[in-house]
Parts: sequence; C-alpha cells; structure tokens
Amino acid sequence: MTTKLRDLYGLKYNPFTPDVPHEALLATPRIADFLWRIEHGLAVEGGFAMITGAPGLGKSVTGRLSARHLEGLRDVMVAPLQKPQSNVADFYRELGEIFGVPLRPHNRWAGFKELRSRFCAHIEGTTTRPVVIIDEAQEMNHVVLSELRLLSSTRFDSRWILGVILVGDERLPDKLRREELVALGSRLRTRLVLQPSTPAELAECLTHRLRAAGNAALMTAGLVHTLCEHALGNPRVLLNAAGELLHAAAQRELGQLDEKLYLEVCGQAQDAAAPRRAAAGRRR
Repeated sequence: MTTKLRDLYGLKYNPFTPDVPHEALLATPRIADFLWRIEHGLAVEGGFAMITGAPGLGKSVTGRLSARHLEGLRDVMVAPLQKPQSNVADFYRELGEIFGVPLRPHNRWAGFKELRSRFCAHIEGTTTRPVVIIDEAQEMNHVVLSELRLLSSTRFDSRWILGVILVGDERLPDKLRREELVALGSRLRTRLVLQPSTPAELAECLTHRLRAAGNAALMTAGLVHTLCEHALGNPRVLLNAAGELLHAAAQRELGQLDEKLYLEVCGQAQDAAAPRRAAAGRRR
C-alpha cells in the first residue's frame, strides 16, 4: 500500500487486494459450516473435500480460511500445494519439501513409500490427519490426482491417512466424473458449492474489510449500497470496483469515497462501453 493511502485514510493496508491479512477475510455462515465439517471430519478421519464455484465467488478466500482454521487446531499439519499443474515427479518433490521428507527425483515408488510412512507416523502419535489444500485443482493432471488418491489411504482403502481439500472452478466436478477419476470423485465426503452473494452479504464483506483495515467510514453508506447492487453477486467484481474508486479518490485527495465519485469513475466506463455493446448487437 502506498504512503498516500495510509496518510489520507488511516488504512493499515489496502482492503481491496487479494493478499489482505486473514483478519480481513469474512467467513459467511455457509463457509463457517464447512470449516466445522472439515475440523470434525476431514482433520480427524481424513478423506477428500471439495470447494467449487464460478470465478470471483471466493474459492481462494475459502481455501485461505480453511488453512488458517486448520492451522489453529492442535497437531494438524496443513500443506497448501502451490503447483497444481505439476507432473508426478514434481508432485512428489513438492510434497516432500512441504512435509520435510527428502525424496530422489523421478523415483515415484520411493516417494510414495516415504510419504506414506511419514503420514502413518504422524497419525500414530495424534488424533489428526495431515491436510493438503490444492487451489486451482481443475488444472491437475489426472495421473497426479490418481496418485493423490492412492497416497491418501491404506489397509485396502479402509483407513485414511491424509485429508485433501480440492479447490476449483466448475470444471473440477466434471473432471472428477471422468472414468479415470471416478474412484476419487466417489470418495468426496464434504462439499461446498459457492453461490453468488446477495447485496446484503456483499455489504457485510465490504464493511468488514474496511473495519479491519482501520477506517470503517472510508465509504458513505450510499456508495456501499450502490457498489453491492452493481457487483452481480460477485465479490471479486465488488472489490475491483472498490479498489479503483480508492485510487481515484486518493488521486483527487478526497476525504471520503461517495456516490458522486462512483458516477464519475464507473459511469464513464459504462458510457464508453455502451457504443461497443450497441455495435455488437447490430452485428448479431
């Protein structure tokens, strides 16, 4: 965040960027219910969970909230996987680095045995399972997903030694219905399908972020209402518009963001887009 934003508005950070601190993330009742289910199910018994939704509805935020919630539990090891497009060798290498298991490249069988031994040793001394969280899971190679399924259980599939949360867009459920991945899809025990938010839910998210960042009065109530009514139920659309207004206000050195600013900034963009929409309509 720039010094100007801090000096003008007393903000601790820009509340509209994706990398805000955890304190700025709001767990809706449906997300809170999901967190309860993975705490008392996945973290204790293992297995697979899935978070899905259209772009911008909060999948990555829910993944962050899940990781933070699980990290706060005793003896739970949480491993966010950063490279969903990895091949099998890179997949084992990344898991080895996360769990502190040195693995030799291109030795799939050795990696498989070493990681399973690590997971089994962990659950022998605790009542919890390690949990792997994978964002953009729809991009994963089906071979890697199959390896993950085999790695996660033992004793002829009667004992889960690993919990896995798959986070992805609408393509992920379709992918898990493919013949080569039906065995994994049938093991999903907890699901969360994110839906578009109501204006009231968006307003709660927005005011929570403003309060957490240190300036609950940054926007007028009228602007909050207008932004949430025009965000199409999409938190990312809301936050992008709010971020654009914040920088425009800072450039003008305004004391507060209001509806007049919204009309000046967003109204111009809508007016510029109108001729393009009309031309496209004529071509159809």
